[in-house]
Amino acid sequence: MIVDVHAHFVPRGLIRRILDQPAAGVSAVQEGDDQFRFAITGDPPTRILPAKLIDLEERKAWMDGQGIEIQVLTTWADIFGYGLAPEHGAEWSRLLNDTLMEAIAGLPRFEALASLPMQDPGAAAAMMSRALDDGFLGATIGTRIADMELDDERLQPFWEAASDLGSVVFVHPGYVVGDPRTADFGLVNAVGRAQDTTIAAARLLFAGIPVRFPGARILLAHAGGTLPYLMGRLKRNHELDASLGDPEDGFSRLLFDSVVFDPVCLCYLHDKAAPGSILLGSDYPFPIGDPRPLRVVEEADLPDDDRDSILGGAALTMLGLNPTG
Repeated sequence: MIVDVHAHFVPRGLIRRILDQPAAGVSAVQEGDDQFRFAITGDPPTRILPAKLIDLEERKAWMDGQGIEIQVLTTWADIFGYGLAPEHGAEWSRLLNDTLMEAIAGLPRFEALASLPMQDPGAAAAMMSRALDDGFLGATIGTRIADMELDDERLQPFWEAASDLGSVVFVHPGYVVGDPRTADFGLVNAVGRAQDTTIAAARLLFAGIPVRFPGARILLAHAGGTLPYLMGRLKRNHELDASLGDPEDGFSRLLFDSVVFDPVCLCYLHDKAAPGSILLGSDYPFPIGDPRPLRVVEEADLPDDDRDSILGGAALTMLGLNPTG
């Protein structure tokens, strides 16, 4: 069974609700036939939502063409809403989750990761517990929560809950990467988001988050950015300062998607990461995503069992998916 663990989706039901009645701190504007934009307090207005982001039928047709049987959906990083006041963030996350589950109800080819009001770690922890009860596989979070890095001690209640619940935590870069040098040449997507993931993940390792909260199954977008290729430098940094968390121990506990495009790079990640820790991803439906996500796995020089693990076996095990659908 082929499982794509990295895909984005915005339900039409969410758009309709916000057009009819804006939520606290959130509004939507229709700018043309099937063209919509969100405005969320604390963030710049979003880009116009890509049509493929909201079209389930086209998505299913694409999955059929790729041979993907299950896709795990997360919200669009542009609308995490971490700039909202805590009470408004909780309301927004509930709406994101409710409309997502409504959209995929009765569709066994889709699973989902919940959105959380991470600006209020206690509320995020409580919502994650409810989300798992509601059928979500875990949660997706940004690489940074407004002014909080993911290793911030204020987020300890969230990490404790994720560990206690054995939840998947998919770490995905937000819309704004914060480095003006990426403004040209398409570098926001080509480099900036991977850089954002790398920094967030390195901080998690040195803060010891994967070791301190071992039940949390931390999944990194875009194959961990450049993290796998910097492990030698991170280990040397640990040698120079033993007070830092052991990056090698933490790295061995991480999960990665396969969105690298290059079979040689995938083989390198396979050699560095723990067995069974790489999961197929596409980043559908964005242009920087992989339009043929199985190809990089099929062309990589890997043992058949490991290739099967990446294509779906690891996801079935780690995400608790039902192979019978």
